[in-house]
Amino acid sequence: MHISLAPTWFDPAETPGMITPFLLMYALHDAMVKPMPGNANEPCLADGWKMAPDGLSYEFTVRAGAKFHNGEPVTAEDVKFSFERYRGTSAALMKERVATVETPDERRVRFVLKKPWPDFLTFYSSATGAGWIVPKKYVQQVGEEGYKKAPIGAGPYRFVSFTPGVELVLEAFDAYWRKVPAVKRLVFKVVPEEATRLAALKRGEVDFAYSIRGELAEELQKTPGLTLKAVVLQGTFWLYFPDQWDPKSPWHDQRVREAARLAIDHKSISEALTLGYSPITNSIIPDSFDFYWKPPAAKYDLAAAKKLLAEAGFRSGFDAGDYYCDSSYANLGEAVLNNLQEAGIRVKLRPLERAAFFAAYSEKKLKNIIQGSSGAFGNAATRLEAFAAKGGAYAYGNYPEIDTLFAEQAAEMDVAKRTAMLARIQQILHEKSVYAPIWQLALLNGQGKRMGESALGLIRGHAYSAPYEDVTIKPS
Repeated sequence: MHISLAPTWFDPAETPGMITPFLLMYALHDAMVKPMPGNANEPCLADGWKMAPDGLSYEFTVRAGAKFHNGEPVTAEDVKFSFERYRGTSAALMKERVATVETPDERRVRFVLKKPWPDFLTFYSSATGAGWIVPKKYVQQVGEEGYKKAPIGAGPYRFVSFTPGVELVLEAFDAYWRKVPAVKRLVFKVVPEEATRLAALKRGEVDFAYSIRGELAEELQKTPGLTLKAVVLQGTFWLYFPDQWDPKSPWHDQRVREAARLAIDHKSISEALTLGYSPITNSIIPDSFDFYWKPPAAKYDLAAAKKLLAEAGFRSGFDAGDYYCDSSYANLGEAVLNNLQEAGIRVKLRPLERAAFFAAYSEKKLKNIIQGSSGAFGNAATRLEAFAAKGGAYAYGNYPEIDTLFAEQAAEMDVAKRTAMLARIQQILHEKSVYAPIWQLALLNGQGKRMGESALGLIRGHAYSAPYEDVTIKPS
């Protein structure tokens, strides 16, 4: 692993608006409906679901025979409990729109909405962790902190041990409903240094290594027996200017934000770090998402950036303070920081470990420049809810025109009208330079000699291996 694992990611209730927790949830847990190979909304712990003709309720039937790792059956009461306990991204939005959760019997669950909501299933199945089910009796027995120390789920692998900063060990759950996992033991090892990950892969100490970039990726390609596995994610990266609503901040001036956008040499950064695999989409919305609006092509124009800064009163540039980023993408931060400084925007890199970074980001503690990202599932509306709409988990301010359109589209059942509204929101974000998009990440990974099926890329846009029960090792 290229990141340090956090116990908060063992619990679906705390899912933030990023993809990292799904790395573990696909192993430890299962959802009523979730993205799977070939289907963005595959019934899993639910063996079926239906929407009422008036759009005011969704009813799910719990799969017969589905069990938690302690042998207890998954019931409708567990489904209701998991939803009501959920406190992650978009929790307030979902609970505001769901009137009641009914359990007519042990296997049926009915979500009754206050009004038709076209995105209910998208939020429930993939854009949040609300549809991933935990055992009510066990959570109440061990308590919230006890659950993180020894999580029990209904996924293909059960928890064995966790050593912070070192490794997480899981073992196959033979009673998993979909299939018995082919690999009996998974060990997630924390190895922050890229060169060390590649060396471990070469020596056969690990079978798969995430995030091998730049010259190391080229070395990986040339090493006999190893395979470079690249996958373009639904993971977009950007610069965010959280002080743009403060009239005293340089970022309040749209010309300064536009200058930062023009200063980024997107193509060169993609070629240097990901061998050109990361496409430059110029948006915070992945190009694979429903309701994606294609913006004008990104431009790198250093002269124009300097001109805009001069017009804004910063002919000699300015000291822009700290540049915050997830430490596992500090090398991207260094590349962008160099671009900004060439234009006259002088910043200091402040890398934070991923869990700490996203906690500070969502708690609105960061200032100056944030190198943000999200690989979360969903569509344009779910991404905008978290990062652009008023009250969003990662929105430090808001623009009334965007908020009005967002509220209107959320209740609009006409697809064409909704598409137009969501396109207009994305256009406003572009026109106002609310964000300076960097790229849509292609994660470059290394596969060792023993690997059969890595399950990487089986689920469209997903950053990590999944479903884990499909992972195989070659016969010795």
